[in-house]
Amino acid sequence: MHALITGGAGFIGSHLAEKLLAQGQQVTIIDNLTTGRFENIEPLTQDPNFRYAIEDIRHAAVMDRLVSECDVIYHLAAAVGVFAIVHSPIDTLEINVGGTEVVLQTARRYRKRVLIASTSEVYGKGVRVPFNEDDDRILGPTTKSRWSYAASKELDEFLGLAYHKAVGLPVTIFRLFNTVGPRQVGNYGMVVPRFVRWAMAGEPIQIYGDGQQSRCFANVHDVVNAIVALGSSRKVDGQVYNIGNNQEVTIEGLAEIVKQRTGSRSDVVYIPYEEAYEAGFEDMRRRVPDVSKIKAAVGWEPSTRLETTIDQIIDYFQQHPVQPDKLKTGTIPPVKASGD
Repeated sequence: MHALITGGAGFIGSHLAEKLLAQGQQVTIIDNLTTGRFENIEPLTQDPNFRYAIEDIRHAAVMDRLVSECDVIYHLAAAVGVFAIVHSPIDTLEINVGGTEVVLQTARRYRKRVLIASTSEVYGKGVRVPFNEDDDRILGPTTKSRWSYAASKELDEFLGLAYHKAVGLPVTIFRLFNTVGPRQVGNYGMVVPRFVRWAMAGEPIQIYGDGQQSRCFANVHDVVNAIVALGSSRKVDGQVYNIGNNQEVTIEGLAEIVKQRTGSRSDVVYIPYEEAYEAGFEDMRRRVPDVSKIKAAVGWEPSTRLETTIDQIIDYFQQHPVQPDKLKTGTIPPVKASGD
């Protein structure tokens, strides 16, 4: 098998590339490195089965060549992180919708299988927990740029499923809930690596809002196993699957776990959403996935505890130290697109 991974230099994409190479597959990645990092894939460049292209997925000629040579496409390239979404809404829409359109058009030309990464954000402000793939979705108003990401990924899903229904293209959608682990640096708002970095540096741990919002954090290795399992099955064509952990924790509770695992004495401070993001920012109070559908389809379920994942992140940052002041509120620059 020859796999093409869009956004392959990103956090999840690079782990997926490693997994597929370990299985003996050929892997090509394409990434424009706006949020992906070449250091994530640099060790893979020594593998004769690995190739890369530093390019935007909207470059149709490049995508035509890469898609023609592969057997399956794992489409992970997208705008990433709340900061990027809020501060670069045009890029969020253009890369998510326009990029996916190019991927699907090219895949149709060569009849290639496509697995599209979507997001738990599509559940919007839904309050029925855990979230099931067939649940209704409730999004905020279009005047709040925070919801542009969810809307763009919903359109990605509609496009993918339309190509499957109308022309028989083998398409599978997977909705990623919060995914964490080594290589996730937190520069674009990801909460766990930011908390770990602050705690290790003795800096205040900044919680946005009241800290009572809850999330479920899945280990990246578990998530990659789920994606590979879907990629290995043809029973999942035309379907949508949640991928995530169901161990729920409040953000305030997360900060305490991070302090315990790092042995940190960092203070915990609370930052209003309006100061961290934008006026009128809306957040989901809970995000808990129902993973019964993917378990029934391919036998997958999460197996790594949050504490273990945090320990892995601590180990990674001990080997890859960074300057903590880059993570302070308001210092994260707007970005274009790519990655997870």
